[in-house]
Amino acid sequence: MPTVGFIYPDHAAEDDYPLAERMLGDGARLPVEHIYGTDLHAVAELLDLGSPARLAEGAALLAKYEPSAVVWACTSGSFVYGWDGAEEQVAKLSAAAGGLPASSTSFAFVRAANALSLRSVAVAASYPDDVAKLFVEFLGRGGIEVLSMSAADIDTAAEVGELAPEQVVELIVSRDHPDADALLVPDTAMRTLALIDMIEERIGKPVLTANQVTVWEGLRLTGATREAPGLGTLFRTKGA
Repeated sequence: MPTVGFIYPDHAAEDDYPLAERMLGDGARLPVEHIYGTDLHAVAELLDLGSPARLAEGAALLAKYEPSAVVWACTSGSFVYGWDGAEEQVAKLSAAAGGLPASSTSFAFVRAANALSLRSVAVAASYPDDVAKLFVEFLGRGGIEVLSMSAADIDTAAEVGELAPEQVVELIVSRDHPDADALLVPDTAMRTLALIDMIEERIGKPVLTANQVTVWEGLRLTGATREAPGLGTLFRTKGA
């Protein structure tokens, strides 16, 4: 089974990754190492958080696990660079990791949406409005139409990580759009893995969340995507 290394900013919802290991149940290893900066959802701070130097530090910390791929487990710290800048960010991360396949949560959302043939979505963002709009622009570059976007205006990742499960569910469910093919929930600081199936049942459509798509993308990089119960439509769809 593969080992996929994840670079996670600060601390908030990183326990979703050992939970994913248990839910996959096949021996895949998903080690997490942390880099540190401000956790403010603001453009300048996010650009610093996702800088090449910080990600190179994360890649060095992951080396002891001998991963087959590495992923920058941060949505806002990748899409804030724009599409071209995020591609350069991933290329530099790959180089820092000795040429390993690399990606980020922002690209994971686009690839997961494409794998499910989603074309129009709603976005339930925890960020302030100006940051959330950058995610909408990023999705547009990936060919995904956003029918509606709501921003919860939560300033820091730490605050997002403190949300109770019922608050997470309400934040997501209340922001669906009836005509959207799916609902996207950026922010790896939000604990969602244990809630995805319940939320999908509530709204009757696929839900893609940041930690879910990040794990899926890491497995995709190693050629190890497969069906797994409890992790939403994305992990129940053959060929996804």
